[in-house]
Amino acid sequence: MFDPSLAGHRAVRERLLERLETGTLAGSLLFTGPDGVGKRRVAMELPQRELCFRRTACGQCEGCRMFQGEVPAELPNFLRVAPEGKAGLIRITAIRGDDLVEGGVIQWAHRTPPPGCRRWVLVEDAHRLNEASANMLLKTLEEPPRWTHFLLVTHRPEAVLPTIRSRCERIGFQPLAPGEAWAVARREGWEEDRREEWTALSAGTFRYLEPEAFQRASDQLEAWIALGERSAFADACAPLLPGKDADASQNEQVARCLEILLLLLADVCRCREGRPPSLAPWAPRIQRLAASPMPLDRPQARVFDALRNLMRNPSPDSLLREIAMTLGW
Repeated sequence: MFDPSLAGHRAVRERLLERLETGTLAGSLLFTGPDGVGKRRVAMELPQRELCFRRTACGQCEGCRMFQGEVPAELPNFLRVAPEGKAGLIRITAIRGDDLVEGGVIQWAHRTPPPGCRRWVLVEDAHRLNEASANMLLKTLEEPPRWTHFLLVTHRPEAVLPTIRSRCERIGFQPLAPGEAWAVARREGWEEDRREEWTALSAGTFRYLEPEAFQRASDQLEAWIALGERSAFADACAPLLPGKDADASQNEQVARCLEILLLLLADVCRCREGRPPSLAPWAPRIQRLAASPMPLDRPQARVFDALRNLMRNPSPDSLLREIAMTLGW
């Protein structure tokens, strides 16, 4: 009854299936956990099971193949809402019907589902709902049609409006065991000699399965370490700045870059407490930072503030330069 191509989270998936079969699955669910841990794919397994020819999410039939790779925005029982544009926001036009799907998300959710199916609305990166979009969804999230389920996915639940969070049941995800994540990476072509670096930086997620994404994250970690070692911002900043041709929005790129800095700061803190760093391949340089007077509280507070207000910041260069300055000692 589960897609064999999906790794991990068996207990969560069993609980979701049991509640679906007993009719106790909430109409609005908020999937939370680390970025790239598999929340979105587990959420999609619910509508996938309905279109599977065997009704088991077998992962092999034509019905299941529609949920693999780049999933369409709309399937007979499934609608996918995702951020768009340079700012990476979910705009009100997708909700009220000016684009995405005729009639908008709310009208689509109220239509009668196909025979033997429900209607499933997946909202990717729910923290990217702008205020107008979120407010328009409130009533429907509170009282969705009996055959419709909203699946909101986010790795930043603190950035989701409290009024949205209060209307959803939270489904939490934890990082995968290192061996479990690495097994997937091996299937994707990663060689054993990269295991230590990949495992350390990925931290139980699949966010760096693509070599380009891993290399960018590795370069960003090196850049933050160099800034902690008092390199000039102009000399170290190139990997930190958003790429103009990247698929991810500018804001999302900055967020990922700042999350790398939080990993580094957490490791410096571990070393100062006498514990080994989780980013073991970079341990010598991190231990030297831990032995230096580099501050932790100030940069951490500034990063958290920046992540909360990222949509309002028009200049990534200025923001990253300011945060780099807080590492000074």
